[in-house]
Amino acid sequence: MDYAIEVTDVSMKFNLEKEKINSLKEYFIKLLKRDVNHDEFYALKNVSFKVEKGDSFAIVGSNGSGKSTILKIISGIFRPTTGKVSVLGSVAPLIELGAGFDMELTARENIFLNGALLGYSKKFLIERYEDIIEFSELHDFVDVPLKNFSSGMIARLGFSIATIVDPDVLIVDEILAVGDAAFQEKCEERMDKMTSAGATLILVSHSFEQVKKVCRNAIWLDKGEIKAVGTVDEVFEAYQNA
Repeated sequence: MDYAIEVTDVSMKFNLEKEKINSLKEYFIKLLKRDVNHDEFYALKNVSFKVEKGDSFAIVGSNGSGKSTILKIISGIFRPTTGKVSVLGSVAPLIELGAGFDMELTARENIFLNGALLGYSKKFLIERYEDIIEFSELHDFVDVPLKNFSSGMIARLGFSIATIVDPDVLIVDEILAVGDAAFQEKCEERMDKMTSAGATLILVSHSFEQVKKVCRNAIWLDKGEIKAVGTVDEVFEAYQNA
């Protein structure tokens, strides 16, 4: 069986400062004196799961459960404290709204900036520019700086750029919670088309109905630990009965 993603015994530890430090200079002085106190916080604890190639897979759980942390590890943004992650093929991460955008630049300029960060060539972006604008429905705003955009408009642009190619793995974190119902439906249709073509989808969402519509399998994370894994119906039954 081919797995697009294999997560093996992954833990992620963060250090939380216990005291207020007013400046970078003060921090380094305390660091040199080994006088900085931290609390250790584990966002993930020995998490293991596998996602089959071509699956549509959801990660569910309340705020602070570790959902976004595991997505960032899969995307290569974070390196786990312990454990390992294997990802087969190219990844298109759509994790934080506007993470790859410059708010002072226009939508047109950000298409080329964000596309370059995702590894697209300028020639490719010129060829697909109209497709990106058409899908995002932002024809009247291409020369408006993003600082004047709503979060929904930024979501449209980000999703349109990230999905202009067919990646092997598409990672989506709450992006569809923003925007109107019609655009959410467009995004769901595009994700369904991509998984039908063999792409693997990893989705985090607080919307049970949306996950049931888009995904086949899921895990439930609670305080960094896996509480259930299986089909979407099985996981949600466990989640709701807890």
